[in-house]
Amino acid sequence: MSGPLDEHTLAGLLNRVAAGETPVEQALDDLRHMPYEQVDGAKLDHHRELRTGQVEAIYGPGKSLEQIGMLAATLAARASGAVFVTRATEEQSRAVQKAVPDAEYDEVSGLIVVKPAPSGGNPAGTVAVITAGTADRAIANEAALTAEALGLRVERIEDVGIAGLHRLLDQREAIGSVDCCIVVAGMEGALPSLVAGMTSRPVVAVPTSVGYGAAFEGMAALLGMLTGCAPGVAIVNIDNGFGAAQVAHRMLSTARDFRSGADSARLSEPTP
Repeated sequence: MSGPLDEHTLAGLLNRVAAGETPVEQALDDLRHMPYEQVDGAKLDHHRELRTGQVEAIYGPGKSLEQIGMLAATLAARASGAVFVTRATEEQSRAVQKAVPDAEYDEVSGLIVVKPAPSGGNPAGTVAVITAGTADRAIANEAALTAEALGLRVERIEDVGIAGLHRLLDQREAIGSVDCCIVVAGMEGALPSLVAGMTSRPVVAVPTSVGYGAAFEGMAALLGMLTGCAPGVAIVNIDNGFGAAQVAHRMLSTARDFRSGADSARLSEPTP
């Protein structure tokens, strides 16, 4: 089974075994790499996509050029969903693109989208990526590009920090029209609380390391977000735009699956 390790592929294999078309021994051989695959200094978790709905990501720092290209190509060959390399250098991006020519590199955030999720059909939902200032753009890019590659529709709302509150208030309609907000801010980190007070949508807050000395490289923003008074805010680690997009994707995908299940249940109910 050299293709993607997802529910559709596994169901097909099990159906072929049940129909007698595939011997059990061959099925076992196909599944041999299902838990993980041992490659050059790493164990690739191919089973993660089946467990969580998201493919294992490759963290760029510490990887050699040969290793990062090989890891990206191996994941791309077996995954059905989006494959990423995070915090990559330009040199690493060239190594990945040599192994996977369609890979795309964003030099602002260091994110490589090795392989996006299949397009087509309705997206799981819409996410607004809201930034306090232009200094937060690298982390916002990481969040937005990750969300897009995962199959979400992204609206960008930029440079609406609390020093000019009128800029944020002008975006009330746009904020209210999405399914989830990712709010990226440094300094004192107050913007997520303001956004959460304006909308019923869930807010994923991303503190950034932007700020002067007492900002402590993002600790002030992180603590400010953790102690914010507005409910409905989930906070990820400092500068973790990638993680914020993954949180939004899981929330919206779960909501979509729940709605689909509820719709199927209603359709299966007998007519009185």
